[in-house]
Amino acid sequence: MTQTYYSNGKLLITGEYLVLDGAKAFALPTKFGQNLIVEQTTAQHIQWKSYDADGSIWFEDIILFSDIENERVSENESVKDTLTTIIKEALLLNPNALDQNQGLKITTELSFPKSWGLGTSSTLINNIAQWLEVDAFTLLKNSFGGSGYDIACAQNDGPILYHLNEGNPIVEQVSFSPKFTENIFFVYLNKKQSSKTAIASYNMNKKYNLEKTIASNDQTTTEVLEARTLQSFAEALQKHEIEMSSILEMQTIKEATFPDFEGTIKSLGAWGGDFVIAISNENPSEYFISKGYSTIITYDEMILT
Repeated sequence: MTQTYYSNGKLLITGEYLVLDGAKAFALPTKFGQNLIVEQTTAQHIQWKSYDADGSIWFEDIILFSDIENERVSENESVKDTLTTIIKEALLLNPNALDQNQGLKITTELSFPKSWGLGTSSTLINNIAQWLEVDAFTLLKNSFGGSGYDIACAQNDGPILYHLNEGNPIVEQVSFSPKFTENIFFVYLNKKQSSKTAIASYNMNKKYNLEKTIASNDQTTTEVLEARTLQSFAEALQKHEIEMSSILEMQTIKEATFPDFEGTIKSLGAWGGDFVIAISNENPSEYFISKGYSTIITYDEMILT
């Protein structure tokens, strides 16, 4: 018997970092995502193989049930260690989910390049949660950590507003269908940013009034969601970027890398890598390519609607 599970990728438009402290985050599920295919075998172990978007194998190994039970993790945490931890935590939530007398062949397939940072980990965790019948938000909390907005994107096929209420995830499906999507582009910065590292850095450097900052974030998020013109949308994104620049004590991506860009650019998710959103009256592909950034994706190509 073969079982297949699928989860959407994600882009965090507003609320980066602050979502960890209860701020409202506006996020968009992507047309790109990840499959997890589970097949039964006669071998008494898990044979795991992970494919990147180009069909290449980026991870392959055997996971023993005894490794999961004892959670043997090396000093330099590997992909295998991470998988072992996730499955171990899932089985703690649902101890009867696996028959250890039955072997398994598990295949994962990304529809986006692993380096893009659209949710390789979150789509994996949500798929494993579906497979082993556990709550994906709890599994994330017990394994990777993070706010959980990416899990919400994995599970929803449209725009969401997300926040934590006393640590509990609150997901609200929202309407977002601007008439100016042809002016919205997503540009890959040629490097993947570690969410774990970015979160740790953020948590170590909080020097602001949290209540006031969250209130400002939520107001700006509302302005982004309710924008009816390209100009008002761009202004709200720019306002958000400037506020986060002050909080993180970092230059905005436009100041640091694209100072001569005629339009608005905002970082998405962890600053310094992955994708940015670019707002432009004209197609900006030629500009970004001239700067060495060749992955430019339109709104309609990227976002699940």
